[in-house]
Amino acid sequence: MLVVVLCTVGIISPLLAGRWPAGLLLHKWRLPVLIWAALAFQVVAVEVAMPHALAATVHVLTYAVAFAFLWLNRRVGGVLIVAAGAITNGVVIALNGGTLPASASAVKAAGLDGDIAFANSAVLDHPVLPWLGDAFAWPTPLPLANTFSVGDVLIVVGVFVAAWVGSRRFGAPPSASVSEPVSEPVSAPDN
Repeated sequence: MLVVVLCTVGIISPLLAGRWPAGLLLHKWRLPVLIWAALAFQVVAVEVAMPHALAATVHVLTYAVAFAFLWLNRRVGGVLIVAAGAITNGVVIALNGGTLPASASAVKAAGLDGDIAFANSAVLDHPVLPWLGDAFAWPTPLPLANTFSVGDVLIVVGVFVAAWVGSRRFGAPPSASVSEPVSEPVSAPDN
């Protein structure tokens, strides 16, 4: 939930400076159904009771689907940063059997319950690449206390960049393309 809230703050942050994230909101995203499907299936994998192996497989596949969406939209400023975070999390999750490894101290600091049937993040006995897992904590008593990873930080930074790169002042005239920089035609030099 912490990452979702921070991404939402990133999307609306240009509004605080009298700008609106036009590039992000008006962009004609390629196959947007992919990202919505990835998010929906990730919720299903975490919230719906199912065999652990199936939940882990669905969880890993959501990252593959999300990456496909990000790759198709890679020309949008910030998307490659989000993709780097998603790849980091996805690879670490895949290498750890469908679960992002969490630091025991981060879980404790965030006041999380480690006894969940399937968790997208959990303390593991022998994690692979644990420093790329949920090694950091947004601790209790802060609101939305949770653990987070390097990949999560990249995702949030990428969303902030995407929101600001295409932002423009309120009332500014629309450009030919909000999300793509307009380049002037190159003329031949006079001889």
